[in-house]
Amino acid sequence: MASREYFEQAATSLACLGRNELKRRIKNFRGRFKLDFSEDYLNNLSIDRLRHILLAALINASPNN
Repeated sequence: MASREYFEQAATSLACLGRNELKRRIKNFRGRFKLDFSEDYLNNLSIDRLRHILLAALINASPNN
């Protein structure tokens, strides 16, 4: 599990991102696994759900895991 400091830093940095930037980061995510969401699917999600997806991906892809 990622450290508390990493989690807090990641959550804070994502909180200020807008919809388009969140979608861009999800679509261009480079980690141990690939995120594969369609544009239509991402367009229908709330901004909070987009943040949740990206935060979960960042935490699970962190080297602290």
